[in-house]
Amino acid sequence: MTNALLEREPLFLTRNSLPVTSRSQLIALLNKRLADCLDLQLQAKVAHWNVKGPSFIGLHQLFDTIHGSLVEYADLIAERAVQLGGTAQGTARLVAMRSGLDEYPTDLAVERHHVEAMSGALATFGAAARRAIDEAAHLGDAGTADLFTEISRGIDKSLWLVEAHLQSELA
Repeated sequence: MTNALLEREPLFLTRNSLPVTSRSQLIALLNKRLADCLDLQLQAKVAHWNVKGPSFIGLHQLFDTIHGSLVEYADLIAERAVQLGGTAQGTARLVAMRSGLDEYPTDLAVERHHVEAMSGALATFGAAARRAIDEAAHLGDAGTADLFTEISRGIDKSLWLVEAHLQSELA
C-alpha cells in the first residue's frame, strides 16, 4: 500500500454537515494522531513492564495508569475518524509506518531513564495534540478540536506526573 493510498481513502456516506474536503483532511489528521497515540500506549506499557529501582511500585503504577488513559484517547480518536465517514487505521503496521514518536529504548532498566524517555514521548505527543487542535479548528471542526483539547489536557497532566520524578529543584 502506497503512502498516497493511505492518505486518500474513500469516505462513507454521512449526514455530517462538514464539507467532504474538510472531513477527508480531518480523517487523515486523526489517523496520524491515532498512530502516535497507539505507539505511546505501547511505550507506556514497555516502561511499566521494565522499570526498576527504589520508586518501582509508584512508577510501575503510574506508567500503567498512563497506558489506560492512552487506551481511552486512542478510542476517542479512532471513533471520531469513523464518525466523519472514514476508517480508523490503527493496525500495528500502519502505526509503525505513521508514528511521529521516537522509538522507545528497550534496553532501559533504571527508573530515571524510563522517566526521561516517557517524559520525552509524552511531550512529543502533547505538542502534536496541540497542533491538531489548531488544524481541526482551521478546518472548521470544533468537535475534533475539542477532542484534541481534552487529550492535550490529559497528556499535560501525565507529563506533569512523570516529570515530577525528575524535578527536585527550581529551574
